[in-house]
Amino acid sequence: MRKQYRYLFFDLDGTLTDSARGIVHSAQYALSHFGIEVDNPDSLNKFIGPPLEDSFREFYHFSVEEAKAAVAVYRERYVAIGIYENNPYPGVEECLQSLRKKGFCLVIATSKMKRMADIVLETFRLKDYFEFVGGRDDDGVLHSKADVIRHIICTMGLEQHKAEILMIGDRKYDIAGAHEVGIDAAGVLFGYGDKDELTEAGADYLISDYGELVSLLTR
Repeated sequence: MRKQYRYLFFDLDGTLTDSARGIVHSAQYALSHFGIEVDNPDSLNKFIGPPLEDSFREFYHFSVEEAKAAVAVYRERYVAIGIYENNPYPGVEECLQSLRKKGFCLVIATSKMKRMADIVLETFRLKDYFEFVGGRDDDGVLHSKADVIRHIICTMGLEQHKAEILMIGDRKYDIAGAHEVGIDAAGVLFGYGDKDELTEAGADYLISDYGELVSLLTR
């Protein structure tokens, strides 16, 4: 380990929780509303990671207004059902406990709406492990992962401590967002991205499981 990190910024979906079922079925529900039938929900795993508006525009060529409307329909199902079709990965709590005991400051940095992230963390009793929960805002000011990370750094007064921050996530968006802001990033291989995606994005570390993460940070 070449650097001594103190602040650990965790992505949520695909990094701490297995949230695919709720997200892809809610995306399927929204697409169906617009007359697009998706027979294989697994093909919608690409919706996990980037902002929803971007996914509808990039993957299905929706206009800006259509994407906004699709997100509203998505949330009809997600808020009522999808958010609970979700479970922490095995070993998450033990990992967070260990890192807290070792003196790390744990933070959530997600492209999920912050209010949704709060519900997930509270539902699975994980919120108390985190000093700060950062996510997208209702006003749309914080859009990209880089926007969320910048907001957290500014709010926590960490501008002079970037060398001590490590972003931990499962998709290229986590790696790219971290590097755009000037912090290191670790890619986890058990989420919704794969080794090729994370390597191509320039991940500083690749992590196979939570045990390896703890070892990397404390050796």
